[in-house]
Amino acid sequence: MSAAVVREGRMRLVGRLPAERRAAPRRPGVAPAWWLLPAAWAVLAGCTTLGPDYQRPAVSLPPAYGEAAAAPDAATAPLAADWWTLFGDRTLDALVAKALAANADIAQAVARLEQADALVREASGATAPTLNAGAAGSRARTSARSRNNPGGTSIEDNNFAVSLSTSFELDFWGRLARANEAARAQLLASQAARDTVRLTVAGAVAQAWFALRSLDEQVATQRQTLRSREEGARVIGQRLAGGAASRLDAEQAEVQRADAALLLRELQRQRQIVQSQIALLVGEPGSVLPEPTPGAQALPRLPPIPPAGLPSALLERRPDIRRAEELLVAANAQIGIARAAMYPTLSLTGSLGFESTELAKLIEAPARFWSLGFGLALPLFDGGRNAARVDAAGARQREAVAAYQQAVSSAFKEVADALAGLRAARESEPDVRARGDSAARALELAKARFDAGYSGSLERLEAERTAAGAALEVVRNRERQLAATVDLMKALGGGWTGLPR
Repeated sequence: MSAAVVREGRMRLVGRLPAERRAAPRRPGVAPAWWLLPAAWAVLAGCTTLGPDYQRPAVSLPPAYGEAAAAPDAATAPLAADWWTLFGDRTLDALVAKALAANADIAQAVARLEQADALVREASGATAPTLNAGAAGSRARTSARSRNNPGGTSIEDNNFAVSLSTSFELDFWGRLARANEAARAQLLASQAARDTVRLTVAGAVAQAWFALRSLDEQVATQRQTLRSREEGARVIGQRLAGGAASRLDAEQAEVQRADAALLLRELQRQRQIVQSQIALLVGEPGSVLPEPTPGAQALPRLPPIPPAGLPSALLERRPDIRRAEELLVAANAQIGIARAAMYPTLSLTGSLGFESTELAKLIEAPARFWSLGFGLALPLFDGGRNAARVDAAGARQREAVAAYQQAVSSAFKEVADALAGLRAARESEPDVRARGDSAARALELAKARFDAGYSGSLERLEAERTAAGAALEVVRNRERQLAATVDLMKALGGGWTGLPR
């Protein structure tokens, strides 16, 4: 008449209880002690936490980039999320917005961030009890010829049951707490990785845009040079026909014209490549960016240069350094998880429900049942596997320490290199422009001397070559300044908003 009652795992009871137990009244002084479960959980959980607590490793860095004193509020300056707007270029702003919304690398980083967020919620849920509800119903007929039925009479019977069961692990050694700590650190690392990708994509779009506009200015300048050399070759051709110039002069003029035409086509080819790169970054393959109108300045303005003495504490804003540190936090927490596996595990279980052969009498006091239990697991011998896991976790933590220190040192070098490149390009600007202006004036003088017959074509051709190269160098040096500015913004984690200028 009775079935076995299974009380393993989460204690989901669905069997039939003996009739004597269903009908027997509860003994005096024996009360269902459900209140013991949350009380035991509150008192015993989290008694201790194994493993080392995280401490940021020391990194030896100079206090500032440069000799000037650092600004007192620089270390807490807010991150300029839209640093590219400092250039005042609306087209650049639109391109970066498209890239941040449609770039495939950013989409992958966001998906990894969502995965890490789900793991954090899973790890947090592991520290709370689980509660399951169950319901079962059955009708059975016993065999009249079964040896378990000596009466020789078939019996048909019903059985119904509803139950609640719970189970949770007491986190004596902080294994679950360390797992939660590691998962949260991984989440922050994924967030920093997404920010790194966003910063990289925005920087790539900005530098590609500046390269495109620089090529636009170079193409416009080279077209003027080609027209000038075509005119020069035509004049020398006329002089050759009149006997006032030699065949050597004519051939050299043609060489200069052909060189200008070849360089123009090369610049146009480079522009097409950069345009395709921008189209890929913004997720619009095949899109075309028109050249600026004639006479308009293609390259945007230069933002203010940062002050001397930028504090090295600004490196803390860099997302790649934040990611390296959060990975170190996670690796540090893994040591505690590995150590906790060497200690006993205690779990509490319980169930409460009703069971009856009659559905109408299911929710009655005699049909009630409950149970409380605990389980203890103590590793005695595992061949040294747990100890090896602890050693492996410690080695991974030391690897993460080295990776963090390397990330900080590399970031400092990147900032220093970007500052040096930007200052060099800025300091070269007056000389580059002076050279361009002098070369243009020298060309005018050479043309006047050539037209007056005071000099030959070689002097004019040389002046044209020098002036053309100087004009292109003015554009390229401005592009170098813009590119170095973007490098510095990326190296600082996104501009230097809040610093004195």
